[in-house]
This record gives sequence, C-alpha cells and structure tokens, in this order.
Amino acid sequence: LQDVFMFAGDIKYNIILNNKVEDNRMIEYAKYVNAHNFIKKLKKKYKNIVSEGGSNLSTGQRQLIAFARALAKEPRILILDEATSSIDSETEYLIQDAIKKIMKDRSSIAIAHRLSTIQDVDKIYVMHKGKIVESGSHAQLLAKKGYYFELYKFQYLKT
Repeated sequence: LQDVFMFAGDIKYNIILNNKVEDNRMIEYAKYVNAHNFIKKLKKKYKNIVSEGGSNLSTGQRQLIAFARALAKEPRILILDEATSSIDSETEYLIQDAIKKIMKDRSSIAIAHRLSTIQDVDKIYVMHKGKIVESGSHAQLLAKKGYYFELYKFQYLKT
C-alpha cells in the first residue's frame, strides 16, 4: 500500500506476522527484496523493535519490509498500490528492483503514477477520469503517442 502499516513488535514479526516461516526463509525473503542490508545494520537486526506505525523506519524501509511480508504469504496474486510513492531517491532503486522480483511468476496488479514501476510488465492499462483509455506494453503505448506517451514525456522528458 501507499502507506505501509507496521505492527507493534520486532522486524521479524512484521515480516512473518502469524505465518509459520523459518528464520532462514524469512532472511531469504528479506534479501530478495533488498531489506536485509539495512536490517543487518540495525543494533538488534531482525529483533529490532519497530515503534508504533514504524516511525523509527524510513518510508522506503517500511515498504521493503512489506515486500518481504508479502513473500512470506507466498501469494499467487499480488496487488501493489503506489508502491513507490513517498520514498527517498536512494531507496527508489531498491524498491524498483524488489517490485520486479516479487511480481515475477505471479499475477500482479500494480497501481502506479510513476511509470518506472510498470515499464516491464506484460500489459499496462492507462486510466483517465475512471475509464481505461489505452492498453498495451510500454513500447506499444509509447509508439501510439497517446495519453501514456504524454505521461511519459511529462515524467521523463522534462527540459
């Protein structure tokens, strides 16, 4: 979600919640989504306490933990809602990489304003005022020079 909720407890709990996930598997998930690097630098690592709402973590760190949480559920369908909103530029690359990884081999719906989040997906549906106005791959939509192309120009071709 745009605003990731962190539960009272430690990082481990925030990843596995009530799922039966072995520690080594949880760490694999955290590594896979690029969360492990910042977690291992914390004083108590996976036992580090998360304050209410996760205020002691950055927005990007909370998002990476949420991706590991999603993997711990091993979902067949994944829905991402503005997964890259409100993040610092340093973490954006890590999150983009994690998104590509967690969407791999599963059906995914990604709601995004940042086109970089969706450029590599199979099919993009462009909505305007609540209606689908275009659909296709990133390359197809750019070639159409329609609404998606205008969004792309606005985000990437600013001069």
